[in-house]
Amino acid sequence: MHVLNIVLSVLQVAAAIGLIFVVAIQQTKSEGLGGTIGGKVTSTFKGKPGFEDRLNDLTKYIAIGFFALSILVAVTMNR
Repeated sequence: MHVLNIVLSVLQVAAAIGLIFVVAIQQTKSEGLGGTIGGKVTSTFKGKPGFEDRLNDLTKYIAIGFFALSILVAVTMNR
């Protein structure tokens, strides 16, 4: 179990660094509070997803992986 905990911790650190990197290279929307409440309607009828759309998806998947790895590290740490 000790080796599993080390492997999961290394993967968690790699996911954290990846998440920081992906979030840092995204462009800000600068919509302010109006964009948060009302929101800007975005259309998905433009064909292939652009770079920002792929970055948003990548951010979502890395965040989910980081969350899952954090739970696994917490579960395996006390055993």
